[in-house]
Amino acid sequence: MMSASARPLPLVTPWNEFYWRSGAQGVLRVQECASCTALVHPPKPVCPRCRNTRVEPRTVSGFGTLFGYTVSHRFGLPGLPSPTIVAQVALEEDPRVKLTTRLVDCTEDELSLGMRMQVTFEEVEDVWLPLFRPAADQPADSAPLPEDELPAEEARELVRRSSPPLSSLGRKFEDDAVLSGVGQSTIGRRLMKDPLALTVEACQAAVADAGLTMDDIDGLSTYPGGGFDHGFGEGGVTALEAALRIRPAWFNGGGETPGPGGSVIAAMLAVSAGLARHVLCFRTVWQSTHDQLLRERRLHHGGSGRISGDMGWGMPFGASSAAHILAQTAQRYFHRYGATRETLGWIALNQRANAALNPTAVYREPLTMDDYLGARTITTPFGLYDCDVPCDASIAVVVSAADTAGDLRVRPVRVEAVGTRIAEALEWDQSTSTHEPQVMGPAAHLWTRTSLRPGDVDVAQLYDGFTLNCLSWIEALGFCGIGEAKDFLDGGKNIARDGVLPLNTHGGQLSHGRTHGMGLLQEAIVQLRGDAGPRQVDGTGVAVVSSGGLTPSGVLLLRADS
Repeated sequence: MMSASARPLPLVTPWNEFYWRSGAQGVLRVQECASCTALVHPPKPVCPRCRNTRVEPRTVSGFGTLFGYTVSHRFGLPGLPSPTIVAQVALEEDPRVKLTTRLVDCTEDELSLGMRMQVTFEEVEDVWLPLFRPAADQPADSAPLPEDELPAEEARELVRRSSPPLSSLGRKFEDDAVLSGVGQSTIGRRLMKDPLALTVEACQAAVADAGLTMDDIDGLSTYPGGGFDHGFGEGGVTALEAALRIRPAWFNGGGETPGPGGSVIAAMLAVSAGLARHVLCFRTVWQSTHDQLLRERRLHHGGSGRISGDMGWGMPFGASSAAHILAQTAQRYFHRYGATRETLGWIALNQRANAALNPTAVYREPLTMDDYLGARTITTPFGLYDCDVPCDASIAVVVSAADTAGDLRVRPVRVEAVGTRIAEALEWDQSTSTHEPQVMGPAAHLWTRTSLRPGDVDVAQLYDGFTLNCLSWIEALGFCGIGEAKDFLDGGKNIARDGVLPLNTHGGQLSHGRTHGMGLLQEAIVQLRGDAGPRQVDGTGVAVVSSGGLTPSGVLLLRADS
């Protein structure tokens, strides 16, 4: 038995202990539905496929198919080897169920997708972690990878069929609100500034941009709200209200929204309902300062308790970041559609070229394909430039009632449509296997709420926490077919500022900085106003902005005020 008090371990409860402790008997147990016999993981009190509540643990064979793997070089965790091979294994009894795990007794060179894998257990304190190794009896040919329970194209079609026709919507709530002001704080790496100070700076700039005063603001909306550590917020509505004393008639703050931009969609709904006239939406990150303070031991997080929630199913195996999930997704995308690292590289190079024209971008130096391919590995196949740039910044947007448009300082931006639909499984390792999860639903939903089509879009500001995110949104929104991004990118020509789909014209999160989608919204507003300076795309009248991924996501279609 190994004891490692600092090692990340799951919180064992009466409802999941059958999984974490069955290894003591040398067996693997997962839930099974008594009605439809589907396996269920992570454990739930109901079968998500038939909604029967008779779900009980059963012993499975412990064999499965290697569904994905990534060699993690960057995210070291106590008690785990470095590098670590994080993987997903589809169970033989029901390949729809995948277990996030760690591979042992093998090297990367010995692995291939579709291999047969066998469970083994590692005892750490009071849990038995199910690890996997290549099975001794490998078939002559690797097994085909299991198909998604809801393939990408079927997910989009499901949304189209189940959404009401546009002709039946009448007046849409989108018509009742405008984006009247936008502001950005100082942005940079390790600014060593109070994150609330960044929020106040951005909010003051946005309110002034709209030609309003703080006394005009009667609503506040943010993502993810208070209670988030690790540099992902300043304290939410509570902190900002305590600082500015706005006393709003309506407020909102939370993480379970249609992406970080969900705060803006919520504000639009509040304005449409008459709960507020001018809502101040804000998003602040200060991760680079936070991490530096941790390194200097000037900041401490209390406690070293067990991990609960979704992260409890992955972090004990080394899956501590969204990078570990999306890296395996990228691997499967390459495997199925013939794309390569260069395919993702064109996205990184495009964002850097645009950032060179943006004086507020964190990284503006030229980037070549050789630079991209030669950069240090983060977690295979992702290298350094596949990942967005942690930074300190705040972005604020004012959402106003549409009937105030004539009183505003500048012409506002109109919202043509939003997309918010959840169509895919929410658990990271049970969802869409070849694209970023949670993009197909909102993308398809968007086009059911407008008569405009992808060909009408002049600029696209698409979430790029990783290069794969951007590629997924391009395909989900219909700018090319599923699996066709390699040809669509055409060596980066089609996404350049003079291409058919100018993409992330301010540098995106890959070069401008990780502002969790709100920087993309800011850039869309600036482009639609014609205020982007040397990076302005001429004739911009329609912009699409996506927000989030893996978690529930959202997308907005914006147009210039006529």
